[in-house]
Amino acid sequence: MTMRDDERGRRRVRRGRATDVLAWAAVGLAGAGLACALAVTLSGGGSVDWEWAPTLGLRLDLALDGLGSLYALLATGIGVAVFAYAIAYMPWHLDHEGRPRAEAARFWAWMAIFMGSMVGLACARDLILIFFFFDLTAVASYFLIAFDRERREARGAALMALFVTGVSAVLLLLGAVLLYDAHGTFELRELFALAEPGTTTTIAAALIAIAAFAKSAQAPLHFWLPRAMEAPTPVSAYLHSAAMVAAGVLVLGRVHPLLTRSELVMDGMLVVGLASILIGSVLAFAKDELKQILAHSTISQYGYVVVLYGIGGPEGAGAAALYVVAHALAKSALFMTAGAVTVATGESRLSRVGGLARRMPLLAAASALAAASLAALPLTIGFFKDELFFGAAIEKGPLMQAAAVLAASFTLAYIARFWLGIFAGPARAEAARVPALLVAPIAALGAVSLAGGVVIGPFAELAANAATVTNGAPVELHPAYHLDTRAENLMALGAWALGALLLFGRPLVGAAARAFARAGDRLGPRAIYRTGVIALNRFSDRVHDEEVRDLRNSIAAVLVPAGILVAAAFIFTPTDGVYRVGSVSADDLPIIGLLAVAALAAIQITRDPGRLRPVMALSVLGFALAAAYAVSGAPDVALVAVVVETVLTVVFVGVYARLPRAQRQARERGRRQGPGRNAIAGGFAGLAAFVVIWAALSRQPVAEGDAARQAEAAPAAHGGDIVTVTLADFRGLDTMVEITVLAVALLGVATLLRRGRLW
Repeated sequence: MTMRDDERGRRRVRRGRATDVLAWAAVGLAGAGLACALAVTLSGGGSVDWEWAPTLGLRLDLALDGLGSLYALLATGIGVAVFAYAIAYMPWHLDHEGRPRAEAARFWAWMAIFMGSMVGLACARDLILIFFFFDLTAVASYFLIAFDRERREARGAALMALFVTGVSAVLLLLGAVLLYDAHGTFELRELFALAEPGTTTTIAAALIAIAAFAKSAQAPLHFWLPRAMEAPTPVSAYLHSAAMVAAGVLVLGRVHPLLTRSELVMDGMLVVGLASILIGSVLAFAKDELKQILAHSTISQYGYVVVLYGIGGPEGAGAAALYVVAHALAKSALFMTAGAVTVATGESRLSRVGGLARRMPLLAAASALAAASLAALPLTIGFFKDELFFGAAIEKGPLMQAAAVLAASFTLAYIARFWLGIFAGPARAEAARVPALLVAPIAALGAVSLAGGVVIGPFAELAANAATVTNGAPVELHPAYHLDTRAENLMALGAWALGALLLFGRPLVGAAARAFARAGDRLGPRAIYRTGVIALNRFSDRVHDEEVRDLRNSIAAVLVPAGILVAAAFIFTPTDGVYRVGSVSADDLPIIGLLAVAALAAIQITRDPGRLRPVMALSVLGFALAAAYAVSGAPDVALVAVVVETVLTVVFVGVYARLPRAQRQARERGRRQGPGRNAIAGGFAGLAAFVVIWAALSRQPVAEGDAARQAEAAPAAHGGDIVTVTLADFRGLDTMVEITVLAVALLGVATLLRRGRLW
């Protein structure tokens, strides 16, 4: 070994140790967050309400209330378990992918950012803050799903998830803006008091609900979640069980009093939730890859929560809160089970594993508790989630009761198929010994699920406090075991019996499910998304080709959409009494003549394919406008215009003299396009520009005293003149953004120059 190789080895060791420190720091951070959330929750909660931008209606309104406590405890508590699991899993994953272990630093950074954004979302009570953290979770999830960025599948999955959840964030913002326009506030407590049933409320609530559906992977916007399983298993265990996907139903729970103002939105939640339960359950039967089964199960399980929010009332809110808790505990443990099985066997398909209970008894027992909880078996917290679910369904009548029983039976069947396929039956793969740190978090979560089934009180209180926020009124939950013939017990027995039939008939059920999955792949939302992306790429390529063909197309691509926007603005904006048209006198004739000369010169520029004559025409245009300025009583502006036009003319002539002669083919192509399209585009853009200038010049004068008051405000804003105050105070935010954009552009240009991409 050379000295250089030895030094490289020492560097790898140092980077590996640094990564280990970062990993344990992330676990410590999650643990500290859990301790803080638990302490604040036990003390009765806490809140922060600070108006940080009063003129814009922006407030820093955060509260660890009942709903915030539930999701903050889940985000940090599940985070501790998953982060500890990842300490053992990520080295194996990086070795399996053939990458240095130091790359895990990127994983830990984004996991910590995601946890923080999820806690912020849980505590936010202002729609702008909700939007901010909602979008931040999407950004963080993009980098986590695309952690294996060398693989095309991971990059594609991350982009799909970012597209769906990013668009959903925009929809949420639109709903917030509509509510602000109607009521003048983003603060939820004020909106709950002000919003009345009506068109605006319905549209805003629908937009927010759709955003939540997309985030929680509800039909038909569920297709991104199975693709997101390209992420490492700890990402799936955290984001897609207790965090990322939970963010959608968290938003539904937070804004639920607003959603109840619209019967259409409430009925829509029932439809979407039931469709998600059906689609997710059937597809879970059809899949063979372990994480795919669990991903489709997540779609189905959060469909339960959406249905419960659609049912509404204290029963629906309470059942939804407890359902979220039970699902997070069970599903994160099952995702980690899938990862541990893959580490032990090297296999990720259900058909290639089996009989692992004898070789991995502790893992089998821990995951059995999680599976039993998800299947709602007694002595687990999951039993009570279904009890409350059945109780809420009873309030909606026989049809909802039948749907609830069918949904629960499917859950039992596909989870039993998952667990039995891994741990029962004959062994199909060799299993190596797995690190204890891969099993311990699963055992811990399984133990909590078991504890919740034995002592339900603390969990019921936590869910009741969350449901109180959602319901807008106190909610009490008293789940318990009842050995009688009440409806909930009969529905549970029916679900278990039907689930057993589905399990024993899984060859037939599996074949039907696979046929359904194939039809969905050809005609479902994922196929529509794929077709839409391909069409957008082709359209983008076509527009790009048209833009770069010649300068006129590039200009038209900017001016024509601008003209359309101007026309739309004047059509949909009331203008009665705002603008006036003055009379034309003899004094205006010289100006009109000069403007006519300028217009003729502009037309000549567009029509002449040569070089020198368009330059001369451009010079005529500039000097004609300078003369118009002089006639209009602005000699200083006219002088500047003369200087500028003189310099530009010299520069253009000099540059054209140095350019090679134009290709004949390019000229012929320009002729083939014909003047008609250019005339239409130019006329449309010119008309829009004329309308804007006319509107600016003909608008009624501002009331006297406005400018004087602004000038008087300059000293109060600590500025020496009105221009400085306007830039630094009145339009300070605009100025900051403009400076930021300029800085980013300069950095981009510098980067391109450094890499030699502009040469």
